[in-house]
Amino acid sequence: MLKIWGRLTSVNVQKVMLAVRELALPHTFIEAGGPFGVVDTPEYAKINPNRTVPAIDDGGFVLWESNAIVRYLAARYGAGTLWPEDVCLRADADRWMDWQTTEWQGAMVPAFLGLIRTPEAKRDHAAIDLSVKRSNARAQILDRALQGREFIAGRHLTIGDIALVCSAHRWLGLPIERPDTPALSAWYRRVMMRPATQGVLTLPLE
Repeated sequence: MLKIWGRLTSVNVQKVMLAVRELALPHTFIEAGGPFGVVDTPEYAKINPNRTVPAIDDGGFVLWESNAIVRYLAARYGAGTLWPEDVCLRADADRWMDWQTTEWQGAMVPAFLGLIRTPEAKRDHAAIDLSVKRSNARAQILDRALQGREFIAGRHLTIGDIALVCSAHRWLGLPIERPDTPALSAWYRRVMMRPATQGVLTLPLE
């Protein structure tokens, strides 16, 4: 059976869990990272030498890095659904998946850490303000891309949406001023109506 190590408050673990739930894969979830520890043990280092989450063991095949895990699960168990058969649609979804990591999530990290995990007296407000500005600008890029689309690669949910909605959940949950993003907001509501999001993207930010 598929084993998954992680904590559900991690944006990267959320990606994996959304994919697993969309694909209805039987699995065992092992709490690890943050307050759960585990990642600093010699046993876990053999699974993921980076000592981070998530990591999976699928019948003896061990894999880490959230985007790689989502791609693997989608390709193996979701061909034609999360993993589009059309190579152009798949490349489009894949592009947005990496954009989530390199652009939107990267821009958001200082604001998230500063506003959610740092006491107010110790916050670097200049870094937070810059992060908010950059995060909002990237959200507007996504909003424009979603105009006229149900999902990021067209009419069906794909790996791209899996990654993007996890960052959208963080961005929309931050106590900040945001620009108007009607297409992004409508897309977010569509994804959040799916049963797979319950218990994953319904948790408070921490």
